[in-house]
Amino acid sequence: MGRPVRIGIDVGGTFTKAVLLDDDTHEIIGQAVVPTTHTAEAGVARGVIEAFRRALDAAHITAADVVFIAHSTTQATNALLEGDVAPVGVIGMGRGAVESRLARSQTVIGDIELAAGRVISPIHAFVRSDELGAEAVRAAVQAVRSQGARVIVASDAFSVDDARAEEQVMAAARELGLPATGGHEISKLYGLTIRTRTAVINASILPKMIETVRLTHEAVRTAGITAPLMIMRGDGGVIDLAEVQRRPVLTMLSGPAASVAGALMYLRVSDGVFFEVGGTSTNIGVIRGGRPTMAFAEVGGHRTYIGSLDVRVLGIAGGSMVRVANDRIADVGPRSAHIAGLPYAAFQPLEGMVDPELELVQPKPGDPRDYVAVRFADGRRVAITTTDAANVLGVVKPGDYSYGDPEAARRAMAALAARVGLSPEDTARRILDVAVGKIIPTIERLVEEYRLDRDQITLVGGGGGACALIPYAAKTLGLEYRIAQNAEVISSIGVALALVRDSVERVMPNARPEDLLAIRAEAREAAIRAGAHPGTVQVHIEVNPQTQRVRATAWGATEMRTRNLRHVLGADEACEIAAKSLRVPAAEVRLAGQTSGHYVFTADVEERSMWVFRSTRHPVRVLDRGGFIKAQRADALVSQTTAGQALDELRRLWGMATSYDGNGVIPPDAYLVLSGQVVDLSGIMAVDHALSVGASELAGCGPTEAVVLVAARRVQVRR
Repeated sequence: MGRPVRIGIDVGGTFTKAVLLDDDTHEIIGQAVVPTTHTAEAGVARGVIEAFRRALDAAHITAADVVFIAHSTTQATNALLEGDVAPVGVIGMGRGAVESRLARSQTVIGDIELAAGRVISPIHAFVRSDELGAEAVRAAVQAVRSQGARVIVASDAFSVDDARAEEQVMAAARELGLPATGGHEISKLYGLTIRTRTAVINASILPKMIETVRLTHEAVRTAGITAPLMIMRGDGGVIDLAEVQRRPVLTMLSGPAASVAGALMYLRVSDGVFFEVGGTSTNIGVIRGGRPTMAFAEVGGHRTYIGSLDVRVLGIAGGSMVRVANDRIADVGPRSAHIAGLPYAAFQPLEGMVDPELELVQPKPGDPRDYVAVRFADGRRVAITTTDAANVLGVVKPGDYSYGDPEAARRAMAALAARVGLSPEDTARRILDVAVGKIIPTIERLVEEYRLDRDQITLVGGGGGACALIPYAAKTLGLEYRIAQNAEVISSIGVALALVRDSVERVMPNARPEDLLAIRAEAREAAIRAGAHPGTVQVHIEVNPQTQRVRATAWGATEMRTRNLRHVLGADEACEIAAKSLRVPAAEVRLAGQTSGHYVFTADVEERSMWVFRSTRHPVRVLDRGGFIKAQRADALVSQTTAGQALDELRRLWGMATSYDGNGVIPPDAYLVLSGQVVDLSGIMAVDHALSVGASELAGCGPTEAVVLVAARRVQVRR
């Protein structure tokens, strides 16, 4: 083997982008962009193959050098949006006379609207799971097949605890040549209706995804690549083809997930708001504790148990066009220059850009005719976009992906400026004010929902249009910002560097340490089945005492990536990173604790209020040995201890950081810093639950192993 490389491919709605990374340094050594091949006989697989072949050829890399290949996909999302789904038959099941009546009603879920005029209309049959015989199961499957079902969902009221009934139905369906899925494969949560609905959505795209996976796999093998092909999940991890063929619904929203994964690999960000800014839309999500925040996706307005990034999608981006009404700038977007078939002004050659005339256009039939275009003497027509406004104002700099020719943008802007009675610069400023005004309310909502400390927030931008909007938004809000390196291909980078990920979620009233150990082991095994190497798997456990839900999330590297690929930082290098984040000189930063895998730094920051009263707070940064900030707090307690003493120390710090208000007790946010991971206990309301989670995480540690505890008073939501 020559130079080992990793390939990440982001399959977007318009373009498929491939990036080659050096497996040791993560340096980009090749890339290629091709149109996404939605209509090809092999579907998007053709574009995937063409993209990575071009990238390999350009970098003079052979297929034998590829140690990892993965791609994101729009297939699942597009299939649902376009109604390209298979008819689904649901075999509902329940035990006993009373329970069966309830289970029958809860597995008849009705139509699931996907888009205007596009629905999934499940066909339903019901059998008693306590009277389940081979003939009854076969008859039920044949009944729904005779009504048109081409894929089967088995949904038993008790499958969370015992999946045998569902597995029997799935086996019968496959004997009859029908793909099948069971509710227990999708979720371990109670809630039969939601679990059945999620399984139906998964089943509806099974045939299409199985065929897509087959075509992509064959193409990769034909190209001579022997590394396992992985697919991006909507929660930021990757899974192998076998898992995609079982649970394709997990790949929904894998594009935004890829962007966040890439940014987290390139930027040392613990808490922030992430933006993937494209040409037409912007995806906005939260990074908290070094991880993207998660939520259950909705399909057609219906709640599901599909875990994905909590992403808010806005119709404003780098290519958003300006709209004019009554000689004033009325709006920006939602249509983009791409939709209207017009180029950006800033990317046009200056020659011939004279005598600009304003025109109002209709990007698509049915749209209002109030979108701005400019025609020049040579007949060219261009759009005026947020990117053009950013070029006029110098918001984008040479070297930025969005940087074009500011003079070309200014010449086009002059025509609009004349209409609205402003200078070109003030017109550009007005455009960005309107555009950013659409983004700021979403930022504010996310800050409130996730209790982010405003003093610790960084706006993180990815995507080709990031430089056009994020710097201006950050300036408006008075926040710091960072644009990801290679922002225009950050999604492809995220795919190439993604880890295998899986999670298990259960309802566990009064979870005991042994319950947490069991779900931890289950999540670990799920990640290994999905392609993670056992020696690299880490597990994070979250307990929600209000809903009594416990979620165990496991992640790890693939077989080809079992070694630590990051440079290991010494304490002095890590201190410099912490000092920059804390915004104090390195000499004022002290090492408050460390484990074999992490450093914990703090400082003393004196503050005044009312110009008289003085107080001192102790901000904290937890860094891993790769220099990535895993947790940060504006004021916290830190204790260096051992695994044998950690639970007693956790109880002590918990009491010290607990606060009170008129509504009662406010528990702290706490972190258990181990050698291999940072266990985030924030959000847990009771110390006993925190101790149970802590005990499960400490189970594999020796009694003298170094552990650091961090506890902070909980930030209250500002109203």
